[in-house]
Amino acid sequence: MPGTTIVVTSFYICPTNKKKVVLVGSSINERDQMLFISTDEGSSFQRQSIAFTPDTLVFHPKEEDKLLAYCKEGRVFASTDLGRKWNLLQERVTKDRIFWSLSGVDVDPDLVHMEMQDTSGGYLYVTCLIQNCSDKMVTAQFLGKIDHNSLVVQDDYIFVKVTTGNRTKHYVSYRRTEFVQMRFPKYALPKDVQIVSTDENQVFLALQEWYQSDTYNLYQSDPQGVYYSIVLENVRSTKQPEENVLIDILEVRGIKGVFLANQKTDGKVVTLITYNKGRDWEPLAPPTTDMNGKPVSCKAPDCHLHLHLRWADNPYVSGTVHTKDSAPGLIMGAGNLGSKLVEYKEEMYITSDCGKTWRQVFEEEHHILYLDHGGVIVAIKDTSIPLKILKFSIDEGQTWTVHNFTSTSVFVDGLLSEPGDETLVMTVFGHISYRSDWELVKVDFRQSFPRQCTESDYDSWLLTDLQGEKCIMGQERSFRKRKDTAFCIKGKSYTSALVTKPCQCAERDFNCDYGFERSQKEGDRCFADFWHDPDSPPEDCHLGQTYESTTGYRKVILNACEGGLNKQQSAKQHNCPLLPPRGLWVGIKGQMLAVVPGDDITFIVHQEQGDTSSTKYQVDLGDGVRAIYQNLTVTDEPIQHRYEKPGIYRVTVKAENMAGHDEATMYIQVTAPLQEVHLEVVPIAERNQEVNLSAIVLPTEANLTVFYWWIGDNLQPTLTLQSSLLTRFPETGEVSVTVQASNGRSMVQDTRTVQVYDNFQVIPLSFSRNLDHFNPNIPEWREDIGQVVTKILAKITGVPQESLVTVVKPDLPTTADLYILPLNSKPAKRNLFVDKRIPAIIQAFNDHNVSFVVRGGLQVLVMLADPNAGLIANDSAAAAAETGYHGAAGGPGIWALAVIFLISIIATGSFILYKFKSPWLRTEDAYPPLFFRKLPGSRNVYAQMHNEKEQEMTSPVNHSEDTQHIIQGEEFIDDDLDSQTLGAEPGGGTSRSTPSFSLSVFLLEDERDSASPPRP
Repeated sequence: MPGTTIVVTSFYICPTNKKKVVLVGSSINERDQMLFISTDEGSSFQRQSIAFTPDTLVFHPKEEDKLLAYCKEGRVFASTDLGRKWNLLQERVTKDRIFWSLSGVDVDPDLVHMEMQDTSGGYLYVTCLIQNCSDKMVTAQFLGKIDHNSLVVQDDYIFVKVTTGNRTKHYVSYRRTEFVQMRFPKYALPKDVQIVSTDENQVFLALQEWYQSDTYNLYQSDPQGVYYSIVLENVRSTKQPEENVLIDILEVRGIKGVFLANQKTDGKVVTLITYNKGRDWEPLAPPTTDMNGKPVSCKAPDCHLHLHLRWADNPYVSGTVHTKDSAPGLIMGAGNLGSKLVEYKEEMYITSDCGKTWRQVFEEEHHILYLDHGGVIVAIKDTSIPLKILKFSIDEGQTWTVHNFTSTSVFVDGLLSEPGDETLVMTVFGHISYRSDWELVKVDFRQSFPRQCTESDYDSWLLTDLQGEKCIMGQERSFRKRKDTAFCIKGKSYTSALVTKPCQCAERDFNCDYGFERSQKEGDRCFADFWHDPDSPPEDCHLGQTYESTTGYRKVILNACEGGLNKQQSAKQHNCPLLPPRGLWVGIKGQMLAVVPGDDITFIVHQEQGDTSSTKYQVDLGDGVRAIYQNLTVTDEPIQHRYEKPGIYRVTVKAENMAGHDEATMYIQVTAPLQEVHLEVVPIAERNQEVNLSAIVLPTEANLTVFYWWIGDNLQPTLTLQSSLLTRFPETGEVSVTVQASNGRSMVQDTRTVQVYDNFQVIPLSFSRNLDHFNPNIPEWREDIGQVVTKILAKITGVPQESLVTVVKPDLPTTADLYILPLNSKPAKRNLFVDKRIPAIIQAFNDHNVSFVVRGGLQVLVMLADPNAGLIANDSAAAAAETGYHGAAGGPGIWALAVIFLISIIATGSFILYKFKSPWLRTEDAYPPLFFRKLPGSRNVYAQMHNEKEQEMTSPVNHSEDTQHIIQGEEFIDDDLDSQTLGAEPGGGTSRSTPSFSLSVFLLEDERDSASPPRP
């Protein structure tokens, strides 16, 4: 159209045929949209009008004429003739979440993966064929909705994530199989996950954990991409516009297993390199001379080479570090020498032996292009001013030649090479001014070389790491290298790999398995994390199958070592046991607990552990409807229901097999939104003693929340506007406590179980302060730490594990209470201080035997909260006041014990006072005051025991405000005394009448002088 100004907004080059170029343009008023299509590398263009405004074009990875076009309003179009004709595929598609099928994995080359929004506003992962992609023809590949902007299709893997409440779960599909949840270390609690690499049958990803802000931790997976182990902590990240995140990690192309990463520690960024896929990391060695050949003062370990690992915004120029598959060992990057990476320093360095030795080549950053398998290196300065010169090297950067590629300076927009790694032809494209047309300048280096290379023109070089180790990834590898004096073309037939020789397996060939981490002090040793049980069967282990328990080590993927050390050989084969159902959970699809009468409800039953194939599930929907299901959690058979009348319904699911049973309960209100509620309650309580129930609601700023508290089987809840409730449990046994938080139409709930006893003992504990750094302050973490302490203590002392419960308290510093529960089977004869568990437990803590390992082999010591309160001194009331051990009521210990028998004979009106003497009460081996229950606000303690016929409690002293409450006397009194008829005469005689009497045990404190022992 004569007189019409066309604005070109973007251009795209076919990755499989660089002669095919598509420019996207529009009229200056953006009314007319058009493409300019070239099949001769831009020498000529064909104009094609289109009826939409493309935001992004995506070439097919294999078929060069197929294109996808994404528009800002969410529409996607497809073309099979290089953009000449288009058809609408779908609407409501997420930007940058459209992927062509991949050869060798997807069956049909015309398949498209996409993330699209459904009519309800949620997002789905779907696929369709470009020939027909209507709503009826798309196929949902993930059951349920996914998070917005979470679909990633890369090589053999597909990733999505799903957020419920404040927890996000990540899922992966390997080679298009069913999605499974990705397993990170239990307390990684990822805030964000970025995929780094998916080649070589392994996933490398960067995960930002709950405590990180500007760094990520690097993890690697098993071949299926399910189980992940940490390989490097605190990799620097940079936030970009539109919520994009750049991670300072780079895979070095050309030699498998080599990565560069920038680690940020205490504000300082250093560059590290690994040669074995993250198993070992080392800082880069500095060059010995500068670019002028003068010695540099940078010496390890105080000074190293550091590189910027940024990706270029422009896809047609190199980033700050450039590598290529066809040029193994050749790395060029911008950075600096020093103790840390400096942002404004971008000197150029090169290595031709994969990072072992480096040389400085330029003082400023340059864009790099490799031609002829790295035989020619082209460099153009990265600048905002126009240029007309480039530099090139034919001896791996040792010498450089300046070349004028144009007579008129141009602003360089990009560098392109012709298809094929052997090419010596490149194109510089740019513009003379911001209002001028594009300029394309072809540079041909073929005239610089008179002949093709022969075998005599090559030397070989052996790949080693920075320590000189030749066995890398289980093999010795030699590569061809053109001699510096050989001016010849490597050509199309050139291959870089020369000789490969396998090595014997050694420590360096094994990495830590899932659930294990490498010790910071013992670099070759992997420790199990405290939350991981290596011998536990996997979740998909069913009766009749077998599984292998891990040794804590797995061979680095694609490591080629043979024989030698096998860190996995001690792994044991186990038969899958019939496991009882555990972690049973029932919910409603859509996460709603408050619904309108007549709403269709779909119940979801999930079981975290245990056998499912032989488990029966009894479902009671609370309104008289009951059903029995088989394999309910396996078949995903929906439980659909409709409540017609308003009310509160208790829904229960009971799962049972030959090994055990479990039960899940939920309350549904048939009458919008909170995210989550956590019920905080001490799991052990004393009968008829006050217990505080506390609910923590997310988000914390939620208001107008009503709390419903269900205790036991009571269908009538207690309602509060406060997030806590004081209650008592009148009966011993197991009590279920459920809290629901309601805010309009939204409702969330949590359930805990409390064990109620008549008596028990409590020992306050503390931890070495290094545990605080790893404390995310969430209930699940506290439960796991408590279970670990209980398990270790039971193993050391021989005390039955079921009689110990460790409860870790919220907040910092990390502290805990150890509950010592009464044994189920009482001994036939209970003497004074019959419980022998206490001294064994105290001794274990005093000997510093209770410890466990957290990340990196860091040892955490569990201690008594007051290490000086181990023994009682009869002559020191002050020492007693300092003891931290207490009984069920939680009061402090008692400093001395005097046992006095008072027999009151009502008939004679007289009494006899006895002092009970026992070898147990010697000062040097007295028990710590763990057996008494002392309530606050009192001075004296009594233990009273009555005749079975006399239920009324009597006491020879007045009960004033300074009088102690009664303690559990049966813990201290000999059974023989308990069964005697006090008042009976020897030889079977009896008193004149059946007397009423009381037996009292006094614990007295001399108020006159607290430092003096009681009188004899």
